[in-house]
Amino acid sequence: MGQLTTGILLGVSIACLTACAPQEEARQKNGRHVETVTVQAVPVSETISTTGEISARVQSDLSFRVSGRIIARLVDVGDHVKAGQVLARLDTQEQTADLQVALANLQSAEAQQTQARQAFDRQQSLFTTGVTTLAALDNAREALLTTQATVQSAQAQLDTARDTLGQTDLKADANGIITARNAEVGQVAQAAQLIFTLAHDGPRDAVINANESALLGRALEDVAEVRLLSGSDRFRAKVREVSPTIDTTTGTIRVKLALEDAPDAPLGSAVVATARYKPETVIELPWSAMASRAGRTAVWLVDPKTTAVSLHPVGVAAYASGRFSVESGLSAGDIVVSNGTKFLSEGDLVSYEGAAR
Repeated sequence: MGQLTTGILLGVSIACLTACAPQEEARQKNGRHVETVTVQAVPVSETISTTGEISARVQSDLSFRVSGRIIARLVDVGDHVKAGQVLARLDTQEQTADLQVALANLQSAEAQQTQARQAFDRQQSLFTTGVTTLAALDNAREALLTTQATVQSAQAQLDTARDTLGQTDLKADANGIITARNAEVGQVAQAAQLIFTLAHDGPRDAVINANESALLGRALEDVAEVRLLSGSDRFRAKVREVSPTIDTTTGTIRVKLALEDAPDAPLGSAVVATARYKPETVIELPWSAMASRAGRTAVWLVDPKTTAVSLHPVGVAAYASGRFSVESGLSAGDIVVSNGTKFLSEGDLVSYEGAAR
C-alpha cells in the first residue's frame, strides 16, 4: 500500500512539472512588457519669459556746467519738453560780475592797442624822414604786437564769461519726457551734479533682468515678443543688447529688447518678455526613463537581439518639465525603456512594441 501511494505521488509530481515547464519557459521567453523609445538627436528650442519695463532707447542726464544756487525750476517729472526749453535757472549774480570784469578788461586792452598803433605810425613816419632810429621803430612795432595779443586774450575771456552766463540756464538737449528730478529751488548745485533725467522721444526698449543661469552658455534668438501687463498689446522685439557683466547685487544680466513700431509705448510700463533660445541638437528622454546606478543618473537599455535589459549611466545636460537632456552615454538608435522600469533587474528579458519576433 505504501509503495502504491508513493508511486502515485511521484507520477503526479512529474505530471505537474511537465505541465509547468512550458508555461515557465513561455513566460521567460515573452518577458515583462515595457514601453520604449528609440534614441535620436533632435533640434530643441526652449523659451524663457521674464518681466521688465519699457524705457527710452536714449536717455540724457542733464546737469549745470557751473555751480550756483537754483532760483527757478520750471518743469517736473512727467512733463514733456522741447529741445532748447529752459528747465531750471541759477542765480546769475556771480557770472554777471565776471562778464562785466571781462568787458572792462577788453575795453582797456583795446585802448592800449589804439595808443600803441598811434605810436608805431608816428615812429614809422619819423623813420621815413630820417628823424628817428630803427631801434625806436622796432620798439614801437613790438609794443603794438603785444597790445594786439592782449586784446585777443581779453576777447577770449569775454567770450568765456558770456558762455558761463549762458550756462546758468539748464536746457533740454532733445524732445522728451522728464523721468527724474534731483534738485529743488534754493539748493546750491555743483557743476556736473545730476539735476534731471530726460527720456528722448523715439524708439523704445524693453529692459529685463534675466537670471544668470538662464543665459550663461546659451544664445537667444534675435526676435522676441513683449506683452504689456496692463493690457493685451503685444510688440515684436529684437534682442539689441546683452550685458557682458553680471549685476553682483542681484545676480542678473540686463537684456535690452528693441521694440518695433511702438514709439508711444508708455515709459515705465511693466511687460512680460518671451524669448526663444537658439535650437540645440540634443537627445531628450521622458522623466519616466530615468533610473539610478551608484548615485548616478542611468537608463535601462534593451538589447534588440536578446531583448535583455541592462542599466547604463548617462550624463545629463539639462532638466526640463517632463523630460531631461542627455549629453553622453547614449548613441542614436539605442532602445531605452521609457515606462515600466520600476521592477526591472539586470539581464531581464522584456517585450516591447516593435521587438523582433
